[in-house]
Amino acid sequence: MNLHSLRVRTAICGTALAVTAGVVAVAPEVATAAQGSASTYVLLYKDGSSSSDAQSTVSAAGGSVVANYAKIGVVIARSASASFASDVQMNRKVSAAARTDGFATSIGKDQAAGADAAAAAATWGDNLSGRQWDMQQINVPAAHAVTGGDRSVVVGDIDTGLDYTHPDLAPNVDFTKSASCIGGAPNTSPAAWADNNGHGTHTAGTIAAAANGIGIVGVAPNVRIAGIKAGDAAGFFFPEAVICAFMWAGEQGINITNNSYFADPWLFNCKNDPVQRAIWTAERRAIKFAQSNGSLVVSAEGNQADDLSHPTIDATSPDNTTPVTRDISNACAVVPVEVPGVVGVTATGNLRMKSFYSSYGISSADVAAPGGDSVLQITPAAPNGRVLSTYPASLIGTCARPVFDGSATYCYLQGTSMASPHAAGVAALLESASTKTGSALSSKLQQATKPLACPSDTSAYDFFPAVDGGALQTCQGGSGQNSWFGSGEVDALQAVE
Repeated sequence: MNLHSLRVRTAICGTALAVTAGVVAVAPEVATAAQGSASTYVLLYKDGSSSSDAQSTVSAAGGSVVANYAKIGVVIARSASASFASDVQMNRKVSAAARTDGFATSIGKDQAAGADAAAAAATWGDNLSGRQWDMQQINVPAAHAVTGGDRSVVVGDIDTGLDYTHPDLAPNVDFTKSASCIGGAPNTSPAAWADNNGHGTHTAGTIAAAANGIGIVGVAPNVRIAGIKAGDAAGFFFPEAVICAFMWAGEQGINITNNSYFADPWLFNCKNDPVQRAIWTAERRAIKFAQSNGSLVVSAEGNQADDLSHPTIDATSPDNTTPVTRDISNACAVVPVEVPGVVGVTATGNLRMKSFYSSYGISSADVAAPGGDSVLQITPAAPNGRVLSTYPASLIGTCARPVFDGSATYCYLQGTSMASPHAAGVAALLESASTKTGSALSSKLQQATKPLACPSDTSAYDFFPAVDGGALQTCQGGSGQNSWFGSGEVDALQAVE
């Protein structure tokens, strides 16, 4: 397979990498278009308009309401009527009705070649902590001597759910604040938000795996973790689930959310397209709602090696059909990382270089964190370059690099998906130590970093250029703020001191 075919993006940032199996595994699958004969729609009401009439409006157009998020003027509906979108817009308060079925991509599985990590002796933490180069790199062991986090802090992991039976997660799972948003409405049954993909369990472990003598230790092992399921078993993140997830986080008063995915169907959502604009606007409203209720939103930057501040080409959208190369500009944006107030996280490897695959941007990259790099940053501490974290036992066969500690199961992965939960975990430690929330917490997080300067020579990255023959990767800015690392790599000890 060539570089281009391997570089097709995936909805979840964890394994969409390229070049060899250590980089990306397989091209993403595409989602099917409909569930039965009915399709799902996002209805966007005009600013200031009430959606209280949604039931009658949707029924008259031949549909049913799944959820009415009246606080932001967004309604999720389903209908089998071919004219539903046009009919529902007969209500002049409805500015758009965007069909969402099939709008998503699934994660690829990391099949990379390369050496497995040796069983290094744990000098801190739990049995497998000797393999956690990522935690040592950002001074997590030293931070834990001050605090492992406060139980009052809840991190919502918006992902594919989590394995609440995993021995390293079970002590910290908050069942009262966990829910599945698959379909567009919250379902609090644990069976509904259980992880049937693996990605969510991996990110959750990085945030809050318990310090209990088993396996690994998370960045903030004393805080609570809520599984907010927005990605299904195949790794598809539909717009209605993303909207629901942020509304749930805001209504539940969840302190911090981790977001290791892109909201589909478009990698870049462009304002001049009515469907893209409607989905983008609805998602932005939901994110703003969570932020207005005190949630800090932390998001992965992406694995396309794109400069998000200077986009020129999108060759991977729409995800649900054959992608079409299109010219784009700053009128197009990636959700959630480019939504105002969201903390964008780029990935680093064990040499504190930018991971070869990590996207970046002077306007989108706020901090950096360990995400792994199996090509440029293989070291004795990180012999396969990847990040080790929790994984469901029932899905361990889908992990290319499994690790076992008794009956507990773990997996090595790499991606900005792995970087973002490190930053979310540091934010949790910071909130525990400072009681800061929201925008104040965001500012503090960006101060709790070790500055990393742009490299003088970026030729090592030439083998993995931006979208389809676009510009080679370049770094813009100084050591205090630049497009590759933001203000720098997060530092857990600085956060708690």
